Amino acid sequence: MSKHCNVGLDDRCRDLLNGEIRHKRGDTLVGTLRETYGPNFAPGVRSDTRLDTLRQRAGVDSLSKILNRK
Repeated sequence: MSKHCNVGLDDRCRDLLNGEIRHKRGDTLVGTLRETYGPNFAPGVRSDTRLDTLRQRAGVDSLSKILNRK
């Protein structure tokens, strides 16, 4: 499968096979997300914290909900 994707709603990637919007994996690190969303993403959270842990602490089920909380 190609690393390229069809850009969809809100510049999120769509799966090339079925068009579904991809979800960030839970084992993605906050430090990696800061490379995409900037150094102010999740202030006060260690860069080695996993996304699934961050979502659990925030009480949300998606990265977009974390991003919209600002």
